[in-house]
Amino acid sequence: MNGKRPAEPGLGLTGKKRKKELTAEFSHAVSEEILKKQVAEAWSRKTPLRHEAIVMDMDPFLHCVIPNFMQSQNFLEGLQKELLNLDFHEKYNDLYKFQQSDDLKKRKEPHICALRKILFEDFRAWLSDISKIDLESTIDMSCAKYEFSDALLCHDDELEGRRIAFILYLVPSWDSSLGGTLDLYSVDEHFQPKQIVKSLIPSWNTLVFFEVSPVSFHQVSEVLSEEKSRLSISGWFHGPSLPRPPNYFEPLIPRSPHIPQDHEILYDWINPTYLDMEYQIQIQDEFEERSEILLKEFLKPEKFAEVCEALEKGDVKWSSRGPPNKRFYEKAEESTLPDTLKDCMALFRSEALFLLLSNFTGLKLHFLAPSEEDEIEDTTEGEAALAPDNTEEGTSYSSSEPKSTQVATGNNSQQKNEQTDPEPPENEAQKESSVPTCQGELRHWKTGHYTLIHDNSKTEFALDLLLYCGCEGWEPEYGGFTSYIAKGEDEELLTVNPENNSLALVYRDRETLKFVKHINHRSLEEKKTFPNRTGFWDFSFVYYE
Repeated sequence: MNGKRPAEPGLGLTGKKRKKELTAEFSHAVSEEILKKQVAEAWSRKTPLRHEAIVMDMDPFLHCVIPNFMQSQNFLEGLQKELLNLDFHEKYNDLYKFQQSDDLKKRKEPHICALRKILFEDFRAWLSDISKIDLESTIDMSCAKYEFSDALLCHDDELEGRRIAFILYLVPSWDSSLGGTLDLYSVDEHFQPKQIVKSLIPSWNTLVFFEVSPVSFHQVSEVLSEEKSRLSISGWFHGPSLPRPPNYFEPLIPRSPHIPQDHEILYDWINPTYLDMEYQIQIQDEFEERSEILLKEFLKPEKFAEVCEALEKGDVKWSSRGPPNKRFYEKAEESTLPDTLKDCMALFRSEALFLLLSNFTGLKLHFLAPSEEDEIEDTTEGEAALAPDNTEEGTSYSSSEPKSTQVATGNNSQQKNEQTDPEPPENEAQKESSVPTCQGELRHWKTGHYTLIHDNSKTEFALDLLLYCGCEGWEPEYGGFTSYIAKGEDEELLTVNPENNSLALVYRDRETLKFVKHINHRSLEEKKTFPNRTGFWDFSFVYYE
């Protein structure tokens, strides 16, 4: 295979001696006139086409696979070497983790130049002919390298001007056990992604392209190989965008005022240290400075042990929460909970806890708590929120920014942040006149689970509460931590890592977004210590003044 060849079709050197230009060609079979007409007809009629040189399918949305895309193996090997010599930068946020090269638009390497010319001149002309779309000459391409635990979660690629997406794979021998598949999603009646219905396995010199549309939801599944890299060149051909359907707003999650229940429930459940008034003052001072606090050993040891035992027994009925472009985790069906877990949920909804949280935070979550007017520092309160928003993974909090860990970016790939909740002013007025409320759920987190920052999340001040169970030995590199970031910024404000029997409180404002980072396959290390456990659990509540 590596022996020298006198020459190959589709590979040549042209130009002046001082500046040689490398040329190459894409599949002769695909550009052959009879097949080209068949492809154009299939595209026009939205019917599948199967040929050894190209496969076109309409399910779940229009996509094509061209094996043996480039004519020359020598060219591909040269291209691969040039790509691997590029500088790669880690791309990391709620939606993805992988390495990406700089834009290839102006790179001078001969093989990269030749491929750019083929894709955005010759192949673009072929695509325009078969699709009847007036594709522009805009060059939009980069190189991506996915290694162990890297992934790109569910998204639709829609951004102004993107019309057809493409991926050219330069991978070693690959199969589904290595992960890294291109997964395509079906959609429901609201054009929201539903489930994976097709997975395309990367293959050397295979080009995949698909029409970017409101239903083109896809992901790159997590790479599971610790030895092989998934190398590809990807980008978009630009043209007139397809019209979008009306924006879909999910039904609002109901909120409830507190459950009348006296302070005895606190003495039953909570570590007595946190019920000491002097200590509560210290907690409030720290919280008002940072807008977040972690209260360790929050529940009494015997109560926490009962909760963990009830969770590990497996008597809880769980349902999967989606859609996958926003979230993927399991939520407990409350009506089926054993008594211990029902009682714990009741604790977080109790009047006594609302008052305790008021004492911890200075927020008016109970009528006995001091009002804003009573506070001397009333005028500075607006600056106190841990800046940035959204209410269900994608939210906000208050006070000076906490010292936090690494940078994460805030927008998902669609970046349609111009759309916001349609009724924020009304919500504000309603909030001012209403009693404090909360909403909450018991969640199970396992390998593959996550939440994403997304559009149409409500943006308001809120207090997040998290209590973790079953996360002994959990490492940050597994994912599963909650990350708070500033809206429109790359700066990460705060990371809350799962920690057993620790109560995390975070107050967020309208400019704070949050997400739970994708739990990768490194998390399976947990099984070495706890063979019967999969993931961890949390009680997740949000409180509103």
